[in-house]
Amino acid sequence: MKTVISVKTDVSTKLRAQSVAKQIGIPLSTLINAYLRDLASSGTVHFSAPEPMTPQMEKIIEQAERDIAAGDVSGPFKTSKELFDHLDNL
Repeated sequence: MKTVISVKTDVSTKLRAQSVAKQIGIPLSTLINAYLRDLASSGTVHFSAPEPMTPQMEKIIEQAERDIAAGDVSGPFKTSKELFDHLDNL
């Protein structure tokens, strides 16, 4: 048995949500139903918002990309002990 839920939202939010749903190939109603099922089963609400990239974070990522390209990386490690031994020796 199905029921109808009527939700009021502003036009901009609806259009953006429909656009995102279309981009990932899932009908908006399917996404809303999945969210409602998750809410009902977990009893929790999850929100996220992209955080703007700070200049400091951009520099850290650029350095990490240079290190990876140069092969200057550690690991992979087979055990956590192996990892901690490596860190102790730095």
